[in-house]
Amino acid sequence: MKKALALILPTLASVAIMTTTHAETVSFDRDAPGALPAGWRAGVTGRGSPKWSVEADASAPSRPNVLKQSGSGTFPWCVRSDTSLADGYVEVKFKPLTGREDQAGGLVWRWKDGDNYYVARANALENNVSLYYTANGRRNTLKYVDAAVPGNAWHALRVEFSGNRIRVVLDGKPYIEMDDDHIAGAGAVGVWTKADSVTLFDDFGYGVTAR
Repeated sequence: MKKALALILPTLASVAIMTTTHAETVSFDRDAPGALPAGWRAGVTGRGSPKWSVEADASAPSRPNVLKQSGSGTFPWCVRSDTSLADGYVEVKFKPLTGREDQAGGLVWRWKDGDNYYVARANALENNVSLYYTANGRRNTLKYVDAAVPGNAWHALRVEFSGNRIRVVLDGKPYIEMDDDHIAGAGAVGVWTKADSVTLFDDFGYGVTAR
């Protein structure tokens, strides 16, 4: 019995080390339509005129409101400015509506500023999931994986990150898992689109994990 406990306890201890210490979900339902949600900041990496606003949408997973990007830009982003995560997770439900050049929905984490962050995105025009790091305003590809991303439908995107390890999950299925050390330390979390993508977001969640 003592020998069995000696084997089990270290395993339990290692699991406890990776437990979530704080988690929050934002449904945008308490925010007034027509403006940015409270505590969020929006902009673009590169050029363009993105338009982020809370809007009512009958298809929202948690009605009545969603966060909508309806402008255009190189890489529009919208972050929860009071967040600071080094290790944890970030997730969102997104619905790509239209876009001739792109129909993308993505997540950013370890966001330092508009030119330096990680991003994972799914694209309904390309039917793939991809992982990038953005440094000094330049987006750099880490990995692409084919995946079914039907347009005009809701999807769930989640990223888990701890140290150098990154895991990207779309609709409950892991597509990317790899190590990368280009962007370290804590940063904000948020959502992201590309080019002329008109995309809806809902149920944005994030959590901090302790290592």
